[in-house]
Amino acid sequence: MAVLVRNTSSSEPPPAAPAGADGRPYRFEMIHAGGTRRGYADDPAELVAMLIPEYADYGDYTEHPEYADYTEHPEHPEHVGYAELATDAERAAARVRLVLDMQVRLQAQLAAGWPLDACTEAERAVLLGPRHEPPAPSRWEAPVPLVLISTFYEPTGPLPKPSGPADLQLWLDPADDWTLLTSLHTAGLITVNRSR
Repeated sequence: MAVLVRNTSSSEPPPAAPAGADGRPYRFEMIHAGGTRRGYADDPAELVAMLIPEYADYGDYTEHPEYADYTEHPEHPEHVGYAELATDAERAAARVRLVLDMQVRLQAQLAAGWPLDACTEAERAVLLGPRHEPPAPSRWEAPVPLVLISTFYEPTGPLPKPSGPADLQLWLDPADDWTLLTSLHTAGLITVNRSR
């Protein structure tokens, strides 16, 4: 059973990590929601469920007693827990929807924080364009990193990967729960810690 807690501000010490039902520390800790939440779980799928609100069944989670004011529980009876989705295909589709949303947000943040005047008109069009179709430049050398979703590119997808410096491409990978979490961690969208 996973646990969600409200994170403290950066000027305060972090909250004490809760222990599982067996008294041992949880295997994973995830800091997410812009640093406002900490999630603890023994399985990566439980962490992914915390990131996918339309599928989160918060009844499967316990609240740390010190943080009982966490009130974002969906009350609609059709909410289904991520782990309870009927098929691997449904869970994969939920992960892809999550990274599409995160791609748009992260690309907007990067575009707002970098000098777009140093980009060509074509590069600006890719950075600021819609994402109903994956961006498909043959090469990426703009000073602003391009956020891409691995599912749409070779070897799993139909599009060729853009060439160019690796540090100018941020890849989000929804292939499975752990790969998703590590790619979001690498992109700086969440922090995942694993206990030994």
